[in-house]
Amino acid sequence: MKLLSLITALLATLTTAHPVFDDLITPSTPLDYKRAPAASLRQVSNFGSNPSNVKMYIYVPDNLAASPPIIVAIHYCTGTAQAYYTNSPYARLADQKGFIVIYPESPYSGTCWDVSSRATLTHNGGGNSNSIANMVDYTLKTYNGDATKVFVTGSSSGAMMTNVMAATYPALFAAGIVYSGVPAGCFYSQAGGTNAWNSSCANGQVNGTPQVWAKVVRDMYPGYEGARPKMEIYHGSADTTLNANNYNETIKQWAGVLGFDYQKPDTTQDNVPQSGYTTYTWGERKLVGVYARGVGHSVPIRGSDDMEFFGL
Repeated sequence: MKLLSLITALLATLTTAHPVFDDLITPSTPLDYKRAPAASLRQVSNFGSNPSNVKMYIYVPDNLAASPPIIVAIHYCTGTAQAYYTNSPYARLADQKGFIVIYPESPYSGTCWDVSSRATLTHNGGGNSNSIANMVDYTLKTYNGDATKVFVTGSSSGAMMTNVMAATYPALFAAGIVYSGVPAGCFYSQAGGTNAWNSSCANGQVNGTPQVWAKVVRDMYPGYEGARPKMEIYHGSADTTLNANNYNETIKQWAGVLGFDYQKPDTTQDNVPQSGYTTYTWGERKLVGVYARGVGHSVPIRGSDDMEFFGL
């Protein structure tokens, strides 16, 4: 019950949003997402235990690497695996670099992800996170994947799930990139709801110390003492769907987990990676925050920069 008590305490102490760090930066020329890759997206129905009925789609490029890296790319609310495949750069980049892309698809009406139930917020708890982790295990075994190069990313609800995956399966992922999400556990439903909306969190009213947020993460996988993935967090200052204070809280969460002082980034770069964005780094880019001034929901995907962060 530690997770319940911690998140209940966070919800009970709604305070004024912490001021955002500074200004931000802007991306390079957008990738041409619409060019059809040579291979195709296909569904996998027999990937193993699927306790929450998440659909698995996979993109395996024709020029597959001998021991391919894997990216899990998680769609937004109202999205689908096909939509994220079409409108994100990862399949095109897979053609160039030989990695595999897994596109999970939400089983719920409205296709948001369950980031609210105790099941999904627990390692091997039987929720969406468990099903997605099993997709990764299947792909590693089937394609002789490189277990040291497994990554996760997503937009909006998929960004929320990215934080949840990094928290519940830290040994599985080397890095995560979050495009406009909320901290892991912030959408927790005290009523036990699956795929529940949390207005307090969405509106930026749930605030905690780095220590409390880190404990929320650790309680999702009790007893785990191993390495944690490096994280990159994008958020727009003009986000009216998931308030920009969620950027601060997410930075605080991963700074607490990784042992950094969130108020003292090692570097601060204005207008990086583009005009209006500010990039902050901690611990030789173990944690990166990119705050996009004037950008709404959600921050556009920066495929080339993602490849650099993932080391691909």
